[in-house]
Amino acid sequence: MKAILDKRQALHDPRHFISSGTVLPNPEQPRRIEILKKGAEAAGCKFAEPGDHGMGPIAAIHSPEYLVFLQTIHERWQRIEGASAEVIPNIHPADRSAGYPQSAVGQAGYHQADTACPISKETWNSAYWSAQTAVSGAAEIAGGERAAYALCRPPGHHAFADMAGGFCFLSNSAIAAQFLLGKGLRPAILDVDVHHGNGTQGIFYRRSDVLTVSIHADPARFYPFFWGHGAERGEGDGLGYNLNLPLDRGTGDSAYMQTLETALERVTSFGADVLVVALGLDAHENDPLKGLAITTPGFASIGSAIAACGLPVLLVQEGGYLSDELGLNLESFLTGFGQA
Repeated sequence: MKAILDKRQALHDPRHFISSGTVLPNPEQPRRIEILKKGAEAAGCKFAEPGDHGMGPIAAIHSPEYLVFLQTIHERWQRIEGASAEVIPNIHPADRSAGYPQSAVGQAGYHQADTACPISKETWNSAYWSAQTAVSGAAEIAGGERAAYALCRPPGHHAFADMAGGFCFLSNSAIAAQFLLGKGLRPAILDVDVHHGNGTQGIFYRRSDVLTVSIHADPARFYPFFWGHGAERGEGDGLGYNLNLPLDRGTGDSAYMQTLETALERVTSFGADVLVVALGLDAHENDPLKGLAITTPGFASIGSAIAACGLPVLLVQEGGYLSDELGLNLESFLTGFGQA
């Protein structure tokens, strides 16, 4: 399988995030890249660098106001007396349709949903090349490849059109899907990360040209809390084009595979001719974020089931955090996918 990776994605090196009121080391570390790369290579992937497709595919999803913020906020933040090394918001608007502040502090609160998306000097550079990696993978699919793996880092599925969150800055899967749509294809997005792809959902929630499906731990007691519930079906033109399949904490392989069957049935009913998979590996039983209980062999079954749908597939890396099994889980998924 063709695979895409840019080394500049490692420059973003977040130090902290706040969880349950405690400042902790940020789990979205650059070392994820080398572990995932080795796992993909063990499954037979051959890596190439992405092309630079420019701002067009990114700006097709994200507002210019937000993109200016991402490119300039760190420099502006450093002018504040006593400012932290990373941009971390400390205030949020009660209503995002209210006024737009001029201050760096106010804009950080407006454009960053939580404390898990700190912005450093190199964040924009890494996020840009993460998005270019996804677009280059999509270009391979549009050019006739049946499958490609985009090793995107930082991840993307919690990023809205104008807001970062949950380790994510640019919505890689959404950018890839929009690029494929522009090539005359009919894309569906299937998100198998342990967390709901709330940013992806928000981007397409009122649209009928891209189907969004997410299998994830029930947000009633799990991040992102406010999105991902089963009743969320889309709005306006998008009503019926969003499917959330929340699972109980600790759900294992058997129940997950039954749910995946439901997800793939919806993809078929949509008439998709290409599938973008937001490939989170954090549903594993030993992932540090502890949401579901998929085994390493279980990922092979997931990969095999997705491949069996018969569509061209772009795999876009999302979550999956440092554990002894991280690389093995990707190898298992890709091996299962390739053997279907």
